[in-house]
Amino acid sequence: MVMELTLDEVRDYIVARLDTAAHDRHSPMHTPVVATSDADARIMVLRDFDKDSWTLRFHTDVRAPKAKAVEEDNRVGVLFYDREGKVQIRCRGLARLESEGETAQRAWEQSDTYARRCYLGAPPGHSRAAPTSGLPDCIEGERPTEYELEPARQNFAVLLVEVASADWYHLAHGGHRRAIFENGEGRWLTP
Repeated sequence: MVMELTLDEVRDYIVARLDTAAHDRHSPMHTPVVATSDADARIMVLRDFDKDSWTLRFHTDVRAPKAKAVEEDNRVGVLFYDREGKVQIRCRGLARLESEGETAQRAWEQSDTYARRCYLGAPPGHSRAAPTSGLPDCIEGERPTEYELEPARQNFAVLLVEVASADWYHLAHGGHRRAIFENGEGRWLTP
């Protein structure tokens, strides 16, 4: 079935899907692919979507290779896909890391202690002689206390992506549909 929408309806659809993806861990778009300018891509959990500024929020380790990549060139792409709904949303924008300030602190405090314990471990991508989570032995499989998590806070940051363009693509047997939104303006594209 072909999804026949107006450009305004497509914009509203994108906003609704990204908002749902940020707040519903069962949403197929909750874990998009985030690609940095060094052509590296990884799955990340979408933590928030600001509808007014079209800003995506993810959590990351300041020691991760993606943090360095963003500091060197802050262009990123974020790919969302809903297999059942046959909808793809490709976002491009500029990213920034914030490890200090209200947004980062609030994100840290709202995160579960199990999620925060990841920032206690060795830096992402650190070479090891055997498979490991990188977590200290005393934390492996355990829920750390707030006191135990204090050193982890220095490694935590939010990755904010201000969406400059959103490319919506609907796959349909009767004919695909595609629209792009750049700087608040939408236009139809050939799929």
